[in-house]
Amino acid sequence: MLKLLKEYTGAFLLLALFLLLWEVGVRLFNVPFYILPTPSRILLVFFSNLPLLSSHGSMTILEVAMGMLIGGAGGIVLALIIFYSPSLERAVYPLIIASQMIPIFAIAPLLVVWFGYGLWSKATVAALIVFFPIVVNAVDGLRSVSGETIDLLRSLHASEWQIFRVVRLPASLPSFFSGLKIGITLSVVGATIGEWIGAKKGLGYLMIQSNALLRIDLVFASILTLSLLGLFLFGALRIIEQHVLRWRTRVEVNKTLRVKQ
Repeated sequence: MLKLLKEYTGAFLLLALFLLLWEVGVRLFNVPFYILPTPSRILLVFFSNLPLLSSHGSMTILEVAMGMLIGGAGGIVLALIIFYSPSLERAVYPLIIASQMIPIFAIAPLLVVWFGYGLWSKATVAALIVFFPIVVNAVDGLRSVSGETIDLLRSLHASEWQIFRVVRLPASLPSFFSGLKIGITLSVVGATIGEWIGAKKGLGYLMIQSNALLRIDLVFASILTLSLLGLFLFGALRIIEQHVLRWRTRVEVNKTLRVKQ
């Protein structure tokens, strides 16, 4: 915890200054709490409604997890197809890029009609948002291996599976994790958008209901919960990335030592 505070001291100070100015400004100008509540009121509402926020947050976490699973798996498969099939790349890649020009708000109502108000419509929205950065980063990672290295391995009669397992996969991991980190933050946004369009539970649903009742403090408490959720997921993924890349580095060092011996 102390290491984290030391590493992000500047960010914590800027956040504290922003919250202080917010608190003082609202009190100084007597802004009604149903228009803009103070940070202290938001924190009070957050802790007093923690069971409610946790209940709705668990649904949002499930939607994000399903969206990451579907979007991640689909993105990896498509990235491999694009990389190993240039003809399919020319056919599919422009369509993938064009699909990102369609606003997710235009698709979300259709997904609610097709999949209903339950889990799958929100998970699909999250998956669609996650899909693109994972595909792009995975393809870039697979292409990061130099042609000389591949030619050397092929001259040693290495199979394509061996080249992929020994060289391409480890080399693509940093780019792949970059795509995952982008995707996991966007998946929270996607799940929330899906809940805004139509849901029975979730933090986005709670925000819409609270806004209709002029419970703006509860809306901000839901936003705070979403922010903490996104930070937690990003931090967990970063820890996994550090362990995986540390393992990859250790394996490469051991291989180098064996070659020198």
